[in-house]
Amino acid sequence: MVFRFSIFFILLFWSVSAFSQDSGKNAWNLDQTFSDLNQKLKSAENDGDKSQVIDAHLDLGYFCEDNWVYTEALNQFNKVLLLLKDDKGDPRYANTLSHIGKVHVFLKNYDNAVDYFNRAIESAQLYNSLKTLASSTSYLGTCFEKKGNYIQALEYQNKSLKIYRNLQDSVGLSMVNESLGSIHEDLHDYKVALNFFKTAYRYHNKIKDIRLANILNNLGDIYRKTGKLEKGLEYTQMSLNISKLIGDLEEEASAYKDLSKSYKLSGKSDLAFQTLSKFLELDEANRVLYRANQASALQNIYDTKEKETRIQRLIHDSEIDKAQKLLLLLSICAVVVFTTLWFLYLKRKRREILRLQGYEKRLLQVELEKRQVEEENLQREVNIKNSSLSRYSLHLAQKNKMLSKLSQTLKNSLGRSNLDLKRKLESVVKEIDFDLAQEYEWDEFLTFFKEIHPQFLKKLSNIASSTLSPAEKRLSILLRLNLSSKEIASILRLTPDSVRVARYRLRKKLPVEAKEELSAYLTRL
Repeated sequence: MVFRFSIFFILLFWSVSAFSQDSGKNAWNLDQTFSDLNQKLKSAENDGDKSQVIDAHLDLGYFCEDNWVYTEALNQFNKVLLLLKDDKGDPRYANTLSHIGKVHVFLKNYDNAVDYFNRAIESAQLYNSLKTLASSTSYLGTCFEKKGNYIQALEYQNKSLKIYRNLQDSVGLSMVNESLGSIHEDLHDYKVALNFFKTAYRYHNKIKDIRLANILNNLGDIYRKTGKLEKGLEYTQMSLNISKLIGDLEEEASAYKDLSKSYKLSGKSDLAFQTLSKFLELDEANRVLYRANQASALQNIYDTKEKETRIQRLIHDSEIDKAQKLLLLLSICAVVVFTTLWFLYLKRKRREILRLQGYEKRLLQVELEKRQVEEENLQREVNIKNSSLSRYSLHLAQKNKMLSKLSQTLKNSLGRSNLDLKRKLESVVKEIDFDLAQEYEWDEFLTFFKEIHPQFLKKLSNIASSTLSPAEKRLSILLRLNLSSKEIASILRLTPDSVRVARYRLRKKLPVEAKEELSAYLTRL
């Protein structure tokens, strides 16, 4: 037994070494492919062809997806979505969403995968992309299978199956039947699973590829689980032969693993040990190859981005150098031009200063004389206005005094005979009528007021909510002169209460705040 295990580990080490050499060759091929795809992308970007740029990003995404570099695959696919954000009717939009979902399935991020497949289905339905619709629906069923929700998994796989039947797509029908077989196998419904795997085999038995190897392996697995070991061995061996033919190490390892299980159940321990040893060798080799390919792809991506960064830095440095030289040249020219203009400006300014000094001297003399005349005129006008206002005030005082005297005379006359009373009343009426006829003095006062405050009445009328009466305008003018209610009542021949009522009505027509005095508001206006 010790000898057998020694032989096993020697064979395993030799196999891994051999696969390491093969992986080096494979890594070189990956490098070359990645380089070619990047060159294709650069050419498309230089040509400015958006459609070709999208195709180049998609090819890079497919390449990274196939070589397990899922982060970069997602990066490339997301760039495609960004380029197609204004053209979601393009079939590539739904297809890209579906591929992002597949990457998340590989990463076992099933919730994210479900979200992207739903978006892909929505877009495919909207723009009638039936193949993408069928594929995304099937993969959505796979997500629910992986999450253990077999009812929904079967529902979506059957929907996909119906679409593929309408399309008469044998590849899609084979894929969905295989998925349905896998679900029923998980449910231990081996009879139904076997029928689905047979149907998948019927649709896909001519092309020797990885799908055929997988279908045959599933048939062998079902026969083994149902106790038909010889038939199971037959299909598993067929899967192994095709895997070797196409050079798919993962399917080959899977076939050896199932062969080992079948030989063990058949009681053939030696063959079970040999096939298990072969499985372990291939499994380790696959791990080495996976790491080598992924490392190579990541290194290539890093090298490419590093080269692009260096190129951009060199371009940037070159542009900066050109800009600096141009800036230096412009600075020298600017200095020369500025110096010349400054010299000419100073020379011209000196002449202008001498000329302006003469003008200013004469203008100052004229301005001085003009101001003296204006001051004399203003002083004369002030004196006239003050005299007029004083005369008006005196008139008002005399009028009030006369009215008071008349009031007293009427009171005294009440105790006399009717004849004497009539004569006195006629005299009083004549005096009052004469006094009332003296309205020109108010008009004269208003004229003087307008000269001193020309815009007051106009502004007052503009801000009032309704038309102001002449009496309200007079009240506003007297309030503007800061007279008290008693003084205003005497001038307008009203009682103080009437003045307060008039002030209240005027206040309602003006936008005066509640806490602000009316006279203060009018003074500010």
